[in-house]
Amino acid sequence: MDNKRSLWSRVWPPALVLGILIACWQAAVSFALVKDWMIPSPVEVVKAAFSSNVWPRLMEHTGATLGLTAIGFAGGTAAGFVLAALLHLLPGVRRGIYPLLILSQNVPIVILGPIMTMLFGYGLLPKALLVMLVCFFPVCIAMLGGLTGTDESLRNYMRMIGSGKWTLFWRLELPSALQSLFSGLKIAASYSVLSATFAEMLSPKMGLGGYMVLSTRGYMPERAFASAILIIMISLTLFGLIALVERAVIRWRPGKGEAGRHAGS
Repeated sequence: MDNKRSLWSRVWPPALVLGILIACWQAAVSFALVKDWMIPSPVEVVKAAFSSNVWPRLMEHTGATLGLTAIGFAGGTAAGFVLAALLHLLPGVRRGIYPLLILSQNVPIVILGPIMTMLFGYGLLPKALLVMLVCFFPVCIAMLGGLTGTDESLRNYMRMIGSGKWTLFWRLELPSALQSLFSGLKIAASYSVLSATFAEMLSPKMGLGGYMVLSTRGYMPERAFASAILIIMISLTLFGLIALVERAVIRWRPGKGEAGRHAGS
C-alpha cells in the first residue's frame, strides 16, 4: 500500500500539469487565439493520427525510427562501455585519447549529419553512425567516472589479497560503476531518439523525423504534431525501460534511511 501511495504521489503532479497544458492548448485553438492551420487542437491531432489513411503510415515510420534508435543505441553504448574500460585499464592510452574524446563533443550534431551523409550516402549507415556517435559519449564518460570513483580502501584490500588488474575490474570496479553506467545509459536513451529523428530529417524517406518534414512541407500540421508526440513517447518509454532495468540490477543500493544511518554512524 505504501509503495502504491508513493507511486501515485510521484505520478499525479506531472500528470496534472500535463493535463492543464493540454486543456490550455485545446482552449487556445477552440477560442481562435491561434490559427488552427498553424497549430491544430489536440482533438484534431488525435483524429488525424487514428484516421485510416494516416495510422498505417505512422506505424510504418515509427517502426523505422525504432529500428534506427535500437541500432544506434546498442552500438553507441557498447562502444562507450568498451572505450571506458580500455581508458581505465590502460592509463597511458587514456592520457592520449581522453582530451580528444572531450574535443569531439564540441562538434555539433548539425555539422556531423551532413558530413556523414556526404561520406556514406542516404542509406541506413550514416544515420546509424550518427546515433552511435551521440550515444557513446555519455556512457563512456559516466562509466569512466564510476570506475575511477571506486572505494580506494576496498581496492587496496583486494590488492593485498593478491587480486590482479582484471580481477579488480570485474569483481570490484565494474559493480561499483553500475550506478554511473545506468546514468549514462538513461542520457544516451534520450539522445538516441533525438539524434535518430534528426538523422531521418536529412533524408526524409522513412522514419518519424522524415515524416514530420514531409508533413510540414505539405501543410499538414496534424500529422506533424502526431509524429512529434510519438517521438516523445518513444523517448520516454526507452528512458523508463532503462530505469526499470537499473532497479532490477542494482538491488544493493541503500535507501535514504539506511544511507542516513550510515552517515550518522
